[in-house]
Amino acid sequence: MPSVRAISADEHRAFVREQAWASFLQTPAWASVKSEWRGESLGWFDGDRLVGVGLVLYRKLPRLPRYLAYLPEGPVLDWTRPEIGDDLGEWLAPMTEHLRSQGAFGVRIGPPVVTRRWSAEQVKAGIADADAHSLTELAPSARSATGARIVQQLDALGWRRQAAEGGFAAGQPRYTFVLPLVGDDGVRRTEDDVLAGMNQLWRRNIRKAEKSGVVVSAGSAEDLKAFHDLYVHTAGRDHFTPRPLSYFQTMYDALGADDAGRIAIWLAHHEGDLVAATIGVRVGRHTWYSYGASSSDKREVRGSNAVQWAMIRDAIAGGADVYDLRGITDTLDADDAHVGLIQFKAGTGGEAVEVVGEWDLPLNRALYKGFGLYLDRRSLTRRALARVPGRRG
Repeated sequence: MPSVRAISADEHRAFVREQAWASFLQTPAWASVKSEWRGESLGWFDGDRLVGVGLVLYRKLPRLPRYLAYLPEGPVLDWTRPEIGDDLGEWLAPMTEHLRSQGAFGVRIGPPVVTRRWSAEQVKAGIADADAHSLTELAPSARSATGARIVQQLDALGWRRQAAEGGFAAGQPRYTFVLPLVGDDGVRRTEDDVLAGMNQLWRRNIRKAEKSGVVVSAGSAEDLKAFHDLYVHTAGRDHFTPRPLSYFQTMYDALGADDAGRIAIWLAHHEGDLVAATIGVRVGRHTWYSYGASSSDKREVRGSNAVQWAMIRDAIAGGADVYDLRGITDTLDADDAHVGLIQFKAGTGGEAVEVVGEWDLPLNRALYKGFGLYLDRRSLTRRALARVPGRRG
């Protein structure tokens, strides 16, 4: 059985650098971004050899020194190793014992292991089919035996899958949309290959942005305020609560200090006006589109498509295997307000992906249940306040 113990941030960081990819939520820098949680780096050891790491975020109970221990999109293990797939309990038990010793009343993990995939063509056909309402109703283009084994073992070990309405959970998304930059044959795709795989609307919009004079450039920390102003505008238009500027400043500084080039800001201008802006993140050979914003004016110049294309081209040039457009819901219902999100992302010609998702293990059932009720009350309060006329998030 492997052993688990606390490691330094430098050990954690060095291990992540050797991986083809690991979620940026599992880098030591993410603990600085989530400052309301207490962070700890854990290492999995096979003898003296470090074979896995995890960033644990501890969320304290009100008035009690007890914690929910959360490993977002983690831990970072080689989930394809037969010994993990055959006996997951041997790998998770030492972790849960360590977390219990730190005062955890419950543990939440999110193994980044794929269970099913659907092609862009399947997504498009599903949206056009009046009888199809969810990705789960479609036969996937691929299933993962590893993912299926992980799900089966978590269930058998007493872990509880976290429900997600439409695929959006309180934590990280169970469904994402990704654009593979390496073919099934192992050959890297060129810009022309990726562009040819996009739908006609995406290709037309990229050309229109170029002909309209949209200019996309990489930004710096000084551009965070401009990004945030546009992001707040987007939040008001699309009815979500924006994060404060300080959050993005902390994120930029923390991830940038962890590894040069890890985080980037992209800005699309038209005749001097900022029409779209994004934040991207890279770890190993995986690149994420993390946050985006767009203007309600000049939408006809297609700044959003232009900035995405610039990020995709940069990912290709940087040797990335995947361009990850992050979360989607599982809806295919043309009347659902969320369907536009999956339609936009499917236009890239990528694929919808389902992962194992987030799972909880209660260590103290009474405290775990009480914490759930506390979060439910907070969620209800936020929704009620959001309906108060004139109130800003």
